[in-house]
Amino acid sequence: MKRYFQLSPAFLMVFLLISSLFLLSSCSPDGAKSEKEAVVASKEDEGAGNQDVSEKNVNPLVETQWRLVEFQSMDDEIGIQRPSDPLLYTMELKGDSTVHMRLNCNNASGTWTSEASSDPSNGSFEFGPLATTKALCPPPSMDEQIASHAQYVRSYLLKEGKLYLSLMADGGIYVWEPHGETP
Repeated sequence: MKRYFQLSPAFLMVFLLISSLFLLSSCSPDGAKSEKEAVVASKEDEGAGNQDVSEKNVNPLVETQWRLVEFQSMDDEIGIQRPSDPLLYTMELKGDSTVHMRLNCNNASGTWTSEASSDPSNGSFEFGPLATTKALCPPPSMDEQIASHAQYVRSYLLKEGKLYLSLMADGGIYVWEPHGETP
């Protein structure tokens, strides 16, 4: 009695897929170009790609330190709020995408991301979750307001040496000025 070996449909599909990928990878995408032309073209493409990546990685906010100037509310009842002492409200944007903030008598730390538009002086900006201390600061204090608003920051603008962080839905703008050695 003869036994027939039967292949499962799943095995056949995997075999056909792998075979197809192997055949496609052996085809030359450069058509009739010689091997030397293909190598030169790929090196030119790599060089252009590296240049694009390095230009995209330039972020004007990396390794900067700021102190709070004011909060500009779009609600006329709130108006403009200024801290009694701007040195009590500082922010450091690190190159490893972490942020450290002094918020009056409290501290906050977390992450930040930004992506410049075609003009690096503006673009998208977001804070990740911030871990904050919860000391009760003497009034007037903006610490709780800043910590709660951080999750709604969506864009930045660098203008005349100041950093403007805008909240979503025209909620307001936090204005920061350079603090320390690096603006």
